[in-house]
Amino acid sequence: MFLAMNRFRIALGKEDDFIAHWRNRNSYLSEVPGFVSFNLLRGDTTEERTLFASHTVWESEQAFADWTQSEAFRKAHMAAGHSPRDFYLGPPQLELFEAVL
Repeated sequence: MFLAMNRFRIALGKEDDFIAHWRNRNSYLSEVPGFVSFNLLRGDTTEERTLFASHTVWESEQAFADWTQSEAFRKAHMAAGHSPRDFYLGPPQLELFEAVL
C-alpha cells in the first residue's frame, strides 16, 4: 500500500470555500488502476491558518506514479490554474508514504 498526501495551509474564513472546491471537482481517480481511496482531512487551526490534507491510498507506489503520467491526472489538474487562489497560504506540501506494517 502507498499513500500520497498534499498538505494545504488555508486562510482563516476560507475553509468552507476550500471544501466546496474539492467537493465539486472531478478527480477522475476512479478511472485509474490501483487507486484505493480518497479523503480530504481537516486538521488544526492556528491564528494564521487551518490545515487540510488530501489523502489518497494506492495499491502500490507504481500505481501512484502511473496516475501522475495518466490522462486522468491531466484532466483532473487541467483547471488547476483557474481555481481560486485566495484560500491558499502557499503551495501544497506533497508527502509520500509506503506502508511497512
